[in-house]
Amino acid sequence: MFSSKAARSGAVIRRKARDIERYAGMNRFLGECARRGFQVIANEDQIIIICNQSPVHRLYAPFSLKENDPDTFKVSGPRFDQATDA
Repeated sequence: MFSSKAARSGAVIRRKARDIERYAGMNRFLGECARRGFQVIANEDQIIIICNQSPVHRLYAPFSLKENDPDTFKVSGPRFDQATDA
């Protein structure tokens, strides 16, 4: 997987957790991701691998792009790294 075009270009890859466990083992896989600076997210039985070192932001509605700069964004509402009272 790490030699795939997607991984080399910094894209995002999705795999089933059981496949990662079967082919490499989760600890070995996570160690290699950490060595490369990749971020790994799990949801249900899916593993999402972000094959770059850029920050990850969880987005909430309402969402809007900054005027005149479509490559950046601002987030309205709580950020993933801010504690909220629930």
